Amino acid sequence: MVPVLPFDVRLPARGGGGLSHALREQLRAAVLDGRMLPGSTLPSTRAMADALGISRNTVVKAYDQLVAEGYVLPRPGAKAVVAAILPRPRPGPRAGRHPLQDPRLNPLWRTPGVRPEAPREWPERCFRLGMPDHRHFPHDVWRRLTAACLRRLSRARFGYAPPEGLPELREAIAQHVVFTRAVACGADDVLVTSGAQQAFDLIARALVTPGQTKVAVEEPGYPPLRAAFMAAGAKLVPVPVDDEGLCVDRLPADVKIISVTPSHQSPTGVAMSLRRRSALLAFARDRQAVVLEDDYDGEFRFGGRPLDALQTLDRDGLVFYVGTFSKSLFPSLRKGFIVTPPWARPALAGVKHCADSHCDTITQSALAAFIREGHLARHVRHMRPIYGKRREALLGGLRCDLADWLEAIPSEAGLHLAARIRKPPQAAAIVEAMRRCTPGAQTTSDYAMQAAPPWALSFGYGVIDAGDIGPALRRMRRALSTTQ
Repeated sequence: MVPVLPFDVRLPARGGGGLSHALREQLRAAVLDGRMLPGSTLPSTRAMADALGISRNTVVKAYDQLVAEGYVLPRPGAKAVVAAILPRPRPGPRAGRHPLQDPRLNPLWRTPGVRPEAPREWPERCFRLGMPDHRHFPHDVWRRLTAACLRRLSRARFGYAPPEGLPELREAIAQHVVFTRAVACGADDVLVTSGAQQAFDLIARALVTPGQTKVAVEEPGYPPLRAAFMAAGAKLVPVPVDDEGLCVDRLPADVKIISVTPSHQSPTGVAMSLRRRSALLAFARDRQAVVLEDDYDGEFRFGGRPLDALQTLDRDGLVFYVGTFSKSLFPSLRKGFIVTPPWARPALAGVKHCADSHCDTITQSALAAFIREGHLARHVRHMRPIYGKRREALLGGLRCDLADWLEAIPSEAGLHLAARIRKPPQAAAIVEAMRRCTPGAQTTSDYAMQAAPPWALSFGYGVIDAGDIGPALRRMRRALSTTQ
């Protein structure tokens, strides 16, 4: 503490040099920040030197530099004073204005639905959508593989990786999606991303002409995907979804990008019918449009054989297939991928290089080994019956306890299940009971681009135990019974 000044001055250790420079920098910052007001006197050089335990010559040198720069005015026979310069304004929003409303920002980032929102706080065990259960993940295997990657890298150069991703990870991903989803691709077709969100962003940057390109999105649909395209300057066109998926006959003729979740629609959970898949590809081919296929949790299926991916059916290089390991493994892994048509590979690699150069090498290497050694396939096989029991508990509760209010929408994949509200006039009471009794569950309105009353609820079962589902739904039934 320095008694001669109203703030601390911290100097480097004596003998290290730079004492005069450090003192000058801190005094200059205090003048600019308004901590030393215009006209206020500086301590004498002798008092300052004694307080700081440094030589008087060091203080004289600092003061002389401040005088030369105009921050301090000398006075013959008296102490120097702070010059009347404009102090630096303290950062912070203007009174009555949210920081994101500042007119200096791009108007896009002042738009609700695009600008970031604070993450919600949910109980650890709840009906939250899109969250896998980390308790069953083979952490010991991951630690071993990560340690092996670090040992290997310690004998090599810690350099920059290719923007497309490590060759061994791209090869492992290609083999994985060929085996699990019959996606026709090789390692050269795969581009590694930091999760699905970066995949959406890269595709948007590569394909969207700001203010011109129209992008069809599902309504209701995944809000972060919409945000990526809005940030790129696209014109979004909401297209309704029914029990067969995206209503292809409602697509405007001039859309150039069509975004869909055909395996497990977000948030209704329906699968796009084969008839609709064929119609969508024909629409894209006839109008020179492309399709973004988001297969976000397609690994977990509880029914028969899944329908072929759009990318599998594509014969014209129309489909960008996006996958992620956030649902099959864990979100903080931040790894996803794009299986891209050959004509778009160079552009996407260029955009990726501009965005972040490359994903982190250590995690890529560990994930490649995790897939190559069969741990991903084993983990998915292990989790499928666990999630299956939770899904059956949820279906059973909807049938037995909430049948008067909700009807389950058929779905055979993924980590969430939706239920249609039987009587729309009761929607407000049903949503209120959902919020109180099943935290984490959401409504179709939460996923809608346009304001609309909720017509269905979505319940995640990734992080809630099967034994906790029934009691929660019974609490919801009791809450609704009191409103009748």
